[in-house]
Amino acid sequence: MSDVKEFETRPADTSKAESPLAWSVHEQKSLPHASNPGVIISEKPFLGQLILRGGAIVMDEAIREVMGIALPAKPLALVSDDSGERSIQWLSPDEWLVIVPGGEEFELEQKLRQSLGQAHFSIVNVSGGQTVVSLKGNRAREVLMKSISYDVHPHAFPVGKGVSTVFAKATVILRRAEEDGWELVIRRSFADYCYRWLLDASREYGVSVTR
Repeated sequence: MSDVKEFETRPADTSKAESPLAWSVHEQKSLPHASNPGVIISEKPFLGQLILRGGAIVMDEAIREVMGIALPAKPLALVSDDSGERSIQWLSPDEWLVIVPGGEEFELEQKLRQSLGQAHFSIVNVSGGQTVVSLKGNRAREVLMKSISYDVHPHAFPVGKGVSTVFAKATVILRRAEEDGWELVIRRSFADYCYRWLLDASREYGVSVTR
């Protein structure tokens, strides 16, 4: 096992954590609510997020042992467990994004470090620096077409694909985890900007925001 110091980043006391969209969404008394929304926006706050880097073979063995699923087998692929709550996304030839339910990331990091031993690898907990915004509805793709240059047609962007791209003027990770929904993994500093952009771009289709 490596000798890297590990730290539990979630407070054990009563300290209140705030998501990147705490003020924009969760502290508001009322939110946009169209009667027949073409777009539904919601934040998935406080998820556990780890960036893994290392050799694909040793990393795949560790992931299989600890999580019970394999690394994505091809570039830009996204794989999930049976529950759909835990996913691994290919970011680059030696880099993957792991997203798990909040609170699991610290134990997962410990188990992966133990499994990887003295192999050459890196694990970085980025849970506090990113958030996930869900985009659903029958007009969600039209909103993305107005916001990014990447081709989001179903033939070019099927379920199980994820890419790093430019959204408006921000960098995001766009994922299609299910047939009728998209996810944007957004850096904390860009979260409010991207949320407000989504509201504006979705207005013509009818938009609802859910907590």
